[in-house]
Amino acid sequence: MDIAILETGLLPPELRDAWPGGYPAMMQALLAAPYRRFHTFNVQEAPPPDPTRFDAVCVMGSPSGVYDGDPWIERLMDWLREARGETALVGVCFGHQVMAHAFGGHVEKAAVGWGLGRHAYEIAHRPDWMADAPDRIASPCSHQDQVLVQPPGTRVLAHSAFTPFAALAYEDHPAISFQFHPEFEADYARALVEVRRSRGVDPRLVDAALDSLEHPNDRLMVGEWIGRFLDQSVSACTLAPAAYARG
Repeated sequence: MDIAILETGLLPPELRDAWPGGYPAMMQALLAAPYRRFHTFNVQEAPPPDPTRFDAVCVMGSPSGVYDGDPWIERLMDWLREARGETALVGVCFGHQVMAHAFGGHVEKAAVGWGLGRHAYEIAHRPDWMADAPDRIASPCSHQDQVLVQPPGTRVLAHSAFTPFAALAYEDHPAISFQFHPEFEADYARALVEVRRSRGVDPRLVDAALDSLEHPNDRLMVGEWIGRFLDQSVSACTLAPAAYARG
C-alpha cells in the first residue's frame, strides 16, 4: 500500500531539532505496518502528486488557515476536488478543515477560542472500521479554527460541545478526517502547548491543557481505526462508491 503524506506546514522552529521528521514522521509512526509505504510531499513548495499514483493520501496539520488565500491552499483545495474518488483521503486538523472547505463546508476561527491539550469527544456513528469504538474517546488537540458548517454528504463520527464536527466520514467517496491530533505523542503535545504559552496564549488555558495531557488518551485506538479504514478502502477499490461508507 502506497500512502502519500501531504505536508502542509512545519513544526514551530523551537521544536524541529527534537522532532526532525515533523508531522509526516508522526503520522508514519502512528500508521506503521510492513505493507504500508509512505511518501512525503511538501505542498507549500510544489503541487501535490497525481492522486492515482497512491492508494491513500493523508493531509496533515498546518499553522495556516484555509481562509488565508495563499496560492498553495487554493491549489490544494482544487487538487482535493480532483482527487475525490481517485484515492482514499485522510485529513488531520488543517487537513480536516481544508477537506471540509473544499467539499462544501465552511471553516473559520472559532469564537470558542483555542482547543489545547487533551479533549474528549462523544462517538456519534460507528462505521465498520471503528465498530469497537467506546461511547467517548480523548485525544490531543491544538487548534483555533474549526469546521462550522458541515460539508454535504458527510456523517459526524465524533463531536463535543467545543468541537461539533470533530470527526467526519464522507459517504460518496473514501474519505475521513479528524480535528484532533492522534499522531501527537504526549511529549510533543506538551511541548507544543508550551510554545503556545510563549506566543501569548492565556497561561491559565496553557496550564489546564498541560494538566489534561497527564491523563491517558485514545490516540493509538484512533490510529488503529485509520489503518482499518485504509485497508478497507483499498480492498474495496473496485466496489461502488457507497461501499466506502458502509456501516
